[in-house]
Amino acid sequence: MKSRLLLVLALCVAGTLAPRTSLAGASRPNIVVMLIDDMGVMDTSLPFLPGANGQPVRHPLNEFYRTPNMERLAARGIRFNQFCAMSVCSPTRISIMTGQNAARHRTTNWINPDKDNAGPQGAVDWNWRGVQPGAVTLPALLGKAGYRTIHVGKGHFGPRQEPGSDPSKIGFDVNVGGASIGQPGSYYGTKNYGNAIGGKGGGSGVPGLEKYHGTETFLTDALTLEANAHMEAAVKESRPFFLYLAHYAVHSPFNADPRFADHYKDSGKPAAAQAFATLIEGMDKSLGDVLDQLEKLGVAQDTLFFFLGDNGSDAPLGAEHGVACAAPLRGKKATHYEGGMRVPFIAAWAKPDPSNPLQKRLPITQGAVQGQLAAVYDLFPTALAAARVQSPAEHVIDGRALDPLLTGVRDPQRDEMFLMHFPHAHRSSYFTAFRHGEWKVVYHYLPTEKSGGGHYQLFHLASDPYEQKDLASEKPAELRRMMQELTAGLESQNAAYPRDAEGKVLKPLVP
Repeated sequence: MKSRLLLVLALCVAGTLAPRTSLAGASRPNIVVMLIDDMGVMDTSLPFLPGANGQPVRHPLNEFYRTPNMERLAARGIRFNQFCAMSVCSPTRISIMTGQNAARHRTTNWINPDKDNAGPQGAVDWNWRGVQPGAVTLPALLGKAGYRTIHVGKGHFGPRQEPGSDPSKIGFDVNVGGASIGQPGSYYGTKNYGNAIGGKGGGSGVPGLEKYHGTETFLTDALTLEANAHMEAAVKESRPFFLYLAHYAVHSPFNADPRFADHYKDSGKPAAAQAFATLIEGMDKSLGDVLDQLEKLGVAQDTLFFFLGDNGSDAPLGAEHGVACAAPLRGKKATHYEGGMRVPFIAAWAKPDPSNPLQKRLPITQGAVQGQLAAVYDLFPTALAAARVQSPAEHVIDGRALDPLLTGVRDPQRDEMFLMHFPHAHRSSYFTAFRHGEWKVVYHYLPTEKSGGGHYQLFHLASDPYEQKDLASEKPAELRRMMQELTAGLESQNAAYPRDAEGKVLKPLVP
């Protein structure tokens, strides 16, 4: 009797320490974030942009791309048609890691691996060194709670000489492929993914994939194989896992994925655009392979899945500020228009099961569409809440957990605002864009820069979703109100500002 009692006590203690229990299934969800580089909201066969009734409407670009697994995931969960990211990659990635707007964490530009790339009049006090060890990050917090934290793919959290260039220094247990680089030297295994061959080249090679060098394995597939293997290892250890699968696709170089090239050869699109489409289809196959692996491992019902892009599209179609690669939206990656900041976002349980206790705690409506504004920094509090992990009280979080939005209803407590601060030179240079409800204002710090017209642009997105009519001169009261909110937002987040030709700090001017 005594030995039996000791056995029962031992099993109870083990149950309190282990992340999973044998009878009740998972006590905490697995969490997968699948982040696609340079994938905008129109780079998919799954429609996102709403029509007059708020439901998604198909456009010509939806007919060009093939993403059946995005459609599969959306049927299992909810897609957001007003989901915003920073307009270049590193700011978004660090916002996901920290739950903070880029204006606050101050990595407001993409990180050059070797130097400060603020731009000739860029903010001198921006955070070009990226995430530092000891920072409060999503993987670090989940890791302390017992999660196996897995990074596969693109990092771009810090330059080459900084610790943050290695994701294992900022909270990940595993790092495959993550480094300071923002794009691969090549997608081809036969070219060692850009690593040196015969002692030549290799400055932008993807690390950690040597087993695939010299093979026909496309980079997207190699990363997927690694992600699936590490998920399997975590399941064998009976540990919940956090997988951050950040594909280098669909960033340039536009190396055609030969598995899908025939699908686009008669499209009439330029060769680079056809290659881009093969990268899209390749990442979609990866999504399907990951979903299949979760089901094979028997953990799909316990896995919370987030799929998104890191900034607007960079598809090689049309002008930077026109209606082309994100049509009918205007603009592309690194611009202040919606085509530069709107990204696809899908949240789902990998295998919906209404009886699952985890899914009861965080219900997600299957096949639903959410039209309320949300942003990339909302993933941080959403994931932590799902895992029942708290962030330190002193860590400022700009994001807000996405429930109850995940059920398709509106959250009346949510402020429908998004601030995108870019005090640097790029396609759209030295600007801050601010959305609040139906209105959007853009402030250009240098009035002669190429992408603006004067200091201000004002758009009413409800009546002009494609930003064709600038109302700055016609609506002075709205312009003033929006600019007051924009400047207050920047100040509250302690933003860094660009400089004039003499080095003087430039702050927004309220008209």
